[in-house]
Amino acid sequence: MAVPVVDPSLNPASVAVEPVVADPPRRPRRRPVRADVLAIGAYALLGVFVCLNYWGDVQHRVSSHLPTDHSWFEWLFAHGAYSVRHLENPLFTARQNAPDGVNMMANTSLLGVTLPLAPLTLLLGPQVMYALYLGGALGATAGTSYWMLSRHLVRSRGAAFVGGAFLGFAPGIVHHANGQPNFVSNFLLPLIVVRVLRLGEPGRWRRNGIALGLLVAYQIFINEEMLLLTALACLVIVGAYAVQRPRAAWARAGTFLAALGVGGGLALLLAAYPLWFQFNGPQSYRGLQGGVFHSWGEDLAAFVTFPRDTVAGSEAVEQTIGLTEQNSWFGWPLALVALVALALLVRRSRAARIVAVLVVGFTVAAIGPKVRFNGVETAIDGPWAYVPDDLPLVEMMMPTRLALVVAGAVGVLLALAWDALAGGRPPVPAPRSAPERADDAVTPPTPRRWLRPVGYAAVTLALLPLFPRPLPAQHVDPPPHFITAGGWRPYVPAGRTLVPVPIPSNVHGLPTLRWSALTGQAFPIPGGYFIGPGPEEQGMFGAPNRPTSTLIYSTMDAGTLPPITAEHRRQAVADLRFWRASVVVLGANPDETVLRDLMTALLGPPRRVDDVWLWDVRGLV
Repeated sequence: MAVPVVDPSLNPASVAVEPVVADPPRRPRRRPVRADVLAIGAYALLGVFVCLNYWGDVQHRVSSHLPTDHSWFEWLFAHGAYSVRHLENPLFTARQNAPDGVNMMANTSLLGVTLPLAPLTLLLGPQVMYALYLGGALGATAGTSYWMLSRHLVRSRGAAFVGGAFLGFAPGIVHHANGQPNFVSNFLLPLIVVRVLRLGEPGRWRRNGIALGLLVAYQIFINEEMLLLTALACLVIVGAYAVQRPRAAWARAGTFLAALGVGGGLALLLAAYPLWFQFNGPQSYRGLQGGVFHSWGEDLAAFVTFPRDTVAGSEAVEQTIGLTEQNSWFGWPLALVALVALALLVRRSRAARIVAVLVVGFTVAAIGPKVRFNGVETAIDGPWAYVPDDLPLVEMMMPTRLALVVAGAVGVLLALAWDALAGGRPPVPAPRSAPERADDAVTPPTPRRWLRPVGYAAVTLALLPLFPRPLPAQHVDPPPHFITAGGWRPYVPAGRTLVPVPIPSNVHGLPTLRWSALTGQAFPIPGGYFIGPGPEEQGMFGAPNRPTSTLIYSTMDAGTLPPITAEHRRQAVADLRFWRASVVVLGANPDETVLRDLMTALLGPPRRVDDVWLWDVRGLV
């Protein structure tokens, strides 16, 4: 997560780590521009490299680690294109979980991306769009982080490049790139943080507030959870600054609050209806059953462990620490370098002190209800043991994801450390009052000659083991020709559904979910992969199982046909009526034989049409 930390003690138009007493010599314009172009180009190439395994056969590959998530986001790109093409409300869809539908605002719908990119999705298809966007989002996050660092925090372009690369391709971010592009779409977050820290700028409170409101409203349609994490980080940053500079903070409080009110009011105005729809619209829910996410805390050993998808990582370590998200996983060299950098910088740099507060505070907060070490849950309570499961907004959070703020703080720390080694000075601040200049007039000394190469080498060697490998991908069979060629069309009139076997769910039915995505959601399907209301309106994963879908899943798990009774047949007809089915379709599947026998026992003999088994149930329902 890109959570930049800038020093708001200076004029917000040119924020810096420490003030500069005299103006540094001007550099030619061409050199920074060239450095900027090279940095952005390097980030783009790294984004392509991370997605390299998909491009080998982009039509038939999905994430090896999260194949169902990958397919869900392909479906989301198709949803955006379908909504634009048919001018339908993108906040809700009836193309999945028929006939009830899915509340898209209550799911990770990525509407801020899928709707603007709908023309490209219609042109290229959701598989290509997924891979293209994933690499682009990684590079774009690194790019906006680089812009924030180079314009508002450090003078050295090398320092900004190192920090931006880490913020865009941090281990936790690359981990989420395995099927969860919403968590790598952090390109607005550096812009949001900079805008928050400019809210106290005299004379510009309206403009700054409006800019912040627009950014926040847009981020709501990309990833609300990352927005919440960023808001928490900003709260800590502003609080830490106020503690260090109480007089300056008090002097700017009125302007800051006025601009914050404008930004918050505008964001609420723009997002009011979608947010109402999320919590009160059809298929909305209240929290998750059992507060399932609250137990997902970060293992303390994870902070010094090499992540799986890096040159130094290995899948074997997951068997020790566990299969939770790898949101920290910095490796011991980077953890050591970060601690040394903090110790050296914290006395001289206000930004480093704020980084220290973020690192300590969010490391502790990332621990779940119980402290875990090296895969073993101890008897020591963690901070989330005291957080109610039903606390609004927090009820949907995973403690481990708070470690993404730590990753953002470490990225800023790397930039600060590299800049200090380079002897870089921040951009020249606008004139300030005499008391403020006197309070800030400490300039970091030029590092000793021997310290510069040693420091560069230490940072480089700490980061090299974290260089990402191409994300692992696996082959997935294409949908049947009967589906892609439109052979189903005579069987599925308007208002009726096509029932694929197995019915898509959060566990089963990955291939059949892609039938919908890769045909542009041409037909509605029952079931699906989403979060919707369950008992007592609490959220649950997937649709509530019908008796027939439960029978299908249990048969697949057992691999043998159970005894089929008249009650099973009666219930199958009732479920097909509920789904408004017109045809049941079974394509190539590892469990094809037993599934065909099951559906034959329930519905009678099928017909072989093209490359599928087909049960025409229009006469039954």
